[in-house]
Amino acid sequence: MYDYIIIGSGIAGVYTALLAAQHGRVLVLTKAALEESNTRYAQGGIAAAIAPSDSPALHLEDTLAAGAGLCDLAAVKLLTDEAPARIRDLLRYGVPFDRHGGEIALGLEGAHSARRILHAGGDATGRHIEKSLCAALRATDAEVNERAFVTELAVEGNRAVGVWVLNDGAEPRFFGGRNIVLASGGAGQLYTYTTNPAVATGDGMALAYRAGAQLADLEFYQFHPTALHLPGQPTFLISEAVRGEGAYLRNSAGERFMSRYDERGELAARDVVSRAIASEMLRSDQPVCLDLRHLDPVATYAHFPTIAAVCKQSGLDITRDLLPVAPAAHYMMGGVRTSSWGETTLPGLYACGEVACTGVHGANRLASNSLLEGLVFGGRVVQRTLERGAAWPERLALAPDFAPDLELAAGINHEDAKARRPDEVQPPTLANLQELMWQHVGLERSAAGLTSAADTLSCWHDGLAEPHSVAEHELGNLVQLGALVAQAALARRESRGGHFRSDAPTTDSAWRRRIVTQGLRAEG
Repeated sequence: MYDYIIIGSGIAGVYTALLAAQHGRVLVLTKAALEESNTRYAQGGIAAAIAPSDSPALHLEDTLAAGAGLCDLAAVKLLTDEAPARIRDLLRYGVPFDRHGGEIALGLEGAHSARRILHAGGDATGRHIEKSLCAALRATDAEVNERAFVTELAVEGNRAVGVWVLNDGAEPRFFGGRNIVLASGGAGQLYTYTTNPAVATGDGMALAYRAGAQLADLEFYQFHPTALHLPGQPTFLISEAVRGEGAYLRNSAGERFMSRYDERGELAARDVVSRAIASEMLRSDQPVCLDLRHLDPVATYAHFPTIAAVCKQSGLDITRDLLPVAPAAHYMMGGVRTSSWGETTLPGLYACGEVACTGVHGANRLASNSLLEGLVFGGRVVQRTLERGAAWPERLALAPDFAPDLELAAGINHEDAKARRPDEVQPPTLANLQELMWQHVGLERSAAGLTSAADTLSCWHDGLAEPHSVAEHELGNLVQLGALVAQAALARRESRGGHFRSDAPTTDSAWRRRIVTQGLRAEG
């Protein structure tokens, strides 16, 4: 029996494991290598108000503004107030943040009112954080089980008590635990174009849903505005920090166009920039371009060595050539609904990082708050487990000025879906699932497209055979999660943050409420 079973090895999972290892027996389960996660690919950095001219209050204001009215104020205050202390933790673990004149260098990104973005290795921040934390974890007594895929959560007496794990084709094994922590990351593989690695298949959200926990805010998916867009080439993130350092966005006619969409220009919030780029691309049927040619080339190479190297492989010099870019799926604001202590609605089960919905991001995440969220709320999970006799909340509270939750019933209405889809639906593949989501549950949505997508996903879900391999489990999780995202997006009849409905393009104050998806069961 383990005191902590932690699923996932990004910043949230590894940091939580480091703290937990000081207080009990820890098992970390990760479906790839320990260092392989979304964290590893994070370029932009981590936000914290550590400059004398900045403050947690200003960081809070920027986060609330980006979240389009749906952030939980108390959760955001925790995030921004605790940020400087969590940066000190990273420094103690040896993260080599970039410095200028002996002081930590701070960058600027979209929708931030001050320079508060810490980087390491220029645009290799995530890689340095992951490397430092994983090295520290390997020096503890925590057990690490790599290439271990969690297929189900075990629930007894309405409490999570363990996990079933598949290792490289072996028979599933059971591990029991007093505290089960989901830190399994996001679900970028729902979409054709994504900045996420192949491991981001939404497994933790699907696990929690099947175990009976609530999910929230699933309709809010963030599309990063600037992914390298070259025919036949993999999607590659071009950090927001590039625009923070002064890069321009130009359309196919060579015009800077962002001022027509937002007075903040290239530094508007991500949802605004993404839709502006999509609009310009639709108008010309050509990608837009990032222009760094006017920036100091020496500084540009120093700030963005990873981006420069990848672009060079494609024959592009970031200081001399225009970089073709287009939006790509990047970050899921919603997830497993938690309290400010990481508690889910299923006792014994916690969640932190991108898999969780803490309320800090609202309808649109502020750039560089994601790594920070994993630290702040991962730490709070461990703190909560150490509070002897702490009662599990009967209900997770929302901010008092929110309208009541809209709760979506558990399960998918398969019969209605079949009635609307009289034609035969072929079994899903990862590629056609991603294409369906990109076309109908992507940057721009409508009732007709969402209904069609939800019905197709429902029929696909019905037709899935019992999974045996990891790939089959991943596809099943993506189909299930995709259906839930489509249903939540269909239910929200307005546009807000990362959710845009062409048939309801304005923001409606009556929809300042959370859409909660109830999980299937709490016993098994």
